[in-house]
Amino acid sequence: MTTDADSGKKRVFIVDDHPLVREWLAALINQQSDLMVCGEAGSASEGLHLISAAKPHAAVVDISMEGGSGIELIKGIKAVCPEVVVTVLSVHDELIYGERALRAGARGYTMKREATGNVLQAIRSVLKGELYISEKIAVALAKKYVEGKPPATVSPVEILSDRELEVFELLGRGWATRQIANEMRISFRTVQAFCARIKEKLNLASATELLQEAMRWHDSQQKG
Repeated sequence: MTTDADSGKKRVFIVDDHPLVREWLAALINQQSDLMVCGEAGSASEGLHLISAAKPHAAVVDISMEGGSGIELIKGIKAVCPEVVVTVLSVHDELIYGERALRAGARGYTMKREATGNVLQAIRSVLKGELYISEKIAVALAKKYVEGKPPATVSPVEILSDRELEVFELLGRGWATRQIANEMRISFRTVQAFCARIKEKLNLASATELLQEAMRWHDSQQKG
């Protein structure tokens, strides 16, 4: 129930599959005089349903979650609740996921390793209608769209489509093809087709090489 003291605060919804992250972020936001948490979800699918009901001003979402990817969740939020501004809080490389998140409809991207003040600044910036991205992302976007070329430091994984990258990440977690199909709600054959395209794009010769590369990449992402 919203009290008179809360009525002037901007409502923020959190979607992250780590309970400790949700607890930390909720405590941080609720300490602010201008912000309050109006709901939480531990998966992308649950998040979209609850955001539709809660009608927050802003949503903070992770990229990698159970029940669907954060990128697909952002697309869903913008389709169902276009008035909700979204910022991403993730461990994943901003050079790979930052532009994807912006294309999907997010207005900000923050790394979990950044200072808590940056997280709050990102939320407040997107609520004011501004973009919140790091200088690293800004430079990468400038090189891509002004100079017509990506920076040399971008991972080869960047050339994968959003859905291909989702398959690649799940392979890196050790998921079997049928598990991926169930998670993404697509057919087994569609997952196989994605895998074939990923192998071609990354110049990998076999399914074993694909799995090894996916697991190596996933480990590097977790180490930040």
